[in-house]
Amino acid sequence: MNDRSVGLFDNYEIEVNRTWKGRGAILCESDKGLLILKEYNGPVNKIFFQDTLLKHIREAGFPLVESILRTKEDELIVYDQDQIPYIVKSYFEGKECNNRDNEECAQAVRVLARLHNCADLSEWENLSSQPVFHIEKEYEKHNKELKKVRRFLREKSQKTAFEIYLIEHYDYFFDRALQVTEEMRYYMKERKSANLEEFPIVCHGDYQYHNIIRTSAGMALINFEKCIRDNPVRDLYLFMRKLLEKNNWSQTLGDILIRSYDEEKTLSEEDYMQLYYRFAYPEKFWKIVNFYYNSGKAWIPGRNMEKLEKLFAQDKEKQDFLEAIFRK
Repeated sequence: MNDRSVGLFDNYEIEVNRTWKGRGAILCESDKGLLILKEYNGPVNKIFFQDTLLKHIREAGFPLVESILRTKEDELIVYDQDQIPYIVKSYFEGKECNNRDNEECAQAVRVLARLHNCADLSEWENLSSQPVFHIEKEYEKHNKELKKVRRFLREKSQKTAFEIYLIEHYDYFFDRALQVTEEMRYYMKERKSANLEEFPIVCHGDYQYHNIIRTSAGMALINFEKCIRDNPVRDLYLFMRKLLEKNNWSQTLGDILIRSYDEEKTLSEEDYMQLYYRFAYPEKFWKIVNFYYNSGKAWIPGRNMEKLEKLFAQDKEKQDFLEAIFRK
């Protein structure tokens, strides 16, 4: 993003007081409050759904979410001279959620549950036009990718230390990925046979600490570009997995976070099963493999080896966590 992008604010009915650069964005102090200008990378029709969702959430009693500004021509997207799309959104003054503070993280989970209570669009007539995310299909896709990379590694004549280490442990995680996917496929088949409704709740899609801003009025939520129809535990899983990896899969922390969510929005038996399968699937292993395979293999960053070694080192703690939390 360059300085010329500042001129895009002229497309809006605002009075700009000052601007400054943020992370991949331009922040603006204006007569409409604090704003942020960001490049928009999603589908054009997605921004209209996002705008509708945000309005619905605010009207349902959750005011601390971003809003998308419309231009003087009542458009949600504005284009620069190179036809690159941008959006302007409201922003919040404050600090990101402290992911080292367990109480603050528990509060963030309670906020998430309240968000989900306000993100139920079951009565919205256009909801059927929005695709539903199917986690079991996503895992099947991951498994095909893992199978392809395993074949590539086995056929590779000269291997780096990282590749040797990876292939030595590959089958352990690959077999688990297949097993979890098969169990989930069977469970989802049984669930659908019971004629249960598809998910009417829209998830944030990227519920991480840097999208949670601590303000004087409470925790505000930003960056809904990845919002999607899915079981709400999608957001809970993402937030918890990041924290648990940093805390060696602490059973105490996991229990606190799940109970904090359940205090605001009761988790059903299906929710627990969905959460279990998402944790049980070796997603971090797939991410490491996917990054390796789709990047230049002539030089493999040492960070990849560190992540792989940490993944193996934490595996027992993770399995103990799953047993303690979900096999009660």
